[in-house]
Parts: sequence; C-alpha cells; structure tokens
Amino acid sequence: MSLPQVQQCSVCGGTSFVSSPVLWPELIQAWGLSPVEAAYIDRQQGTCCTRCGNSLRSQALAKAIKSAYGSTGTFWRFLCSPRTWLLKILELNEANTLSRSLRRLPRRTFAFYPEADMQQLPYPDSTFDAVIHSDTLEHVPNPLTGLKECLRVLRPGGWCFYTIPIITGRLSRTRQGLPPSHHGQSTTDQNDMLVQTEYGSDFWEQVLSAGFDECRIVTVEFPSAQAIAARKPRRQFDA
Repeated sequence: MSLPQVQQCSVCGGTSFVSSPVLWPELIQAWGLSPVEAAYIDRQQGTCCTRCGNSLRSQALAKAIKSAYGSTGTFWRFLCSPRTWLLKILELNEANTLSRSLRRLPRRTFAFYPEADMQQLPYPDSTFDAVIHSDTLEHVPNPLTGLKECLRVLRPGGWCFYTIPIITGRLSRTRQGLPPSHHGQSTTDQNDMLVQTEYGSDFWEQVLSAGFDECRIVTVEFPSAQAIAARKPRRQFDA
C-alpha cells in the first residue's frame, strides 16, 4: 500500500519535505503495528517541512486551527491577523514545532503537563477562546476527564484543538493491564510519558461524550496526520 504525499506545508507554504523514521522495534511490537501502520505513523512524526521544520502532525494541527476560524492561506499569515492576536489561548505542553509560532501570540498561556494536571486544570471556568495540545491526551489516565476540563475552561463557542496518535484500522484500547509503553526509547528520561490509551477510529466518541457539540477531523495526509477541532456549545441549549 502506497501512502499519499503532502504537497504543501499548511504552516509556511513550503513545498520541500524531509523524512526520517522515528519508531523503534520495541514500540512497534508493543503496539502490534503492521508495516503499513508503522509507515504512516513514521510519516506523521518524522516527515517535516524543510523551510519551517514543522512535522505533518503540527501541520494538521495548524490546518485545524485555521479551519475553525475560517482562515485561508498559511498558518503564519493567520497569526498576523489582528483578530488572532485577540484570542486568549491555553497551550498544554509544547505543540511540537508549532509552538514556536504560537509563542508570538500575546494572550497565549503555556502550561506543562503533568505539572498542570489536565484532569484538574488550575483555571476558572470560561477563561480561554482556545485550548491546544498535541499528542498529550493519550498520556492522561482519564482522558475523558481531561477533555471535560478543556471544555470547562473554554468560553462558549470556544475550540479545543489537539492531535493524538491514531491507528485508523482498529478501535481505541486502554493500556491498563498491558506492559508499560512509553513515547521515547529510555523510560528513565523525564520526557518519556507513559501511554495510557492507544487511540483508534472511535476517538471522536470521547469528544462528544465530554460535552462538545462539534468534532471536526482535519487531515493534511490520510492516514498519516489528522487533527481534531472540538467546539464548545455557544449556549447551553445548543448541546
């Protein structure tokens, strides 16, 4: 099976990409990945724009954000809009290489998980216009609670944008009771985070169960790179 190839970077508009493998045999075995699944996850994490350095994962996230706000053009152009500068944004963990661009926004709040517990965020209700996190939810012990917390701190009509590793040909499963699996080759590294959930094609159920009234799936290259845009109801009776 041949995978489609992204043609243009949604962040900067670049058209040149470089790829390198990121998976290792132990993780491929622990997750039971087929050669095709390993290939598209490698592309998600290891294929980057040579101009701005953003991976396909970050490009999908940027495209999801632009889509929600009706923006055309590159993500860099979106960041230059006065409307964008007014947005109050919470970024949980660095959104991969896209975080370098998000730092430009004057009303961005950054919090590092797990110091800021996604299951009990230290912010009042209806504080932010957008919450952004990338490949973090799969590490949260109760991801549904994490999404409910994102919903709580969003203003009505606000958006939660995020990515998770999705294995499209299977259903999600908890790793409870399975051997520990970390993202990172050394489990002693402080950046290695224990994987709690392996996400499959039913990931959207958590979004709606958490109380969001809209779930968009935005891709730059299927099945390699998808991002989720989840909207909080504008009014209570919208749900």
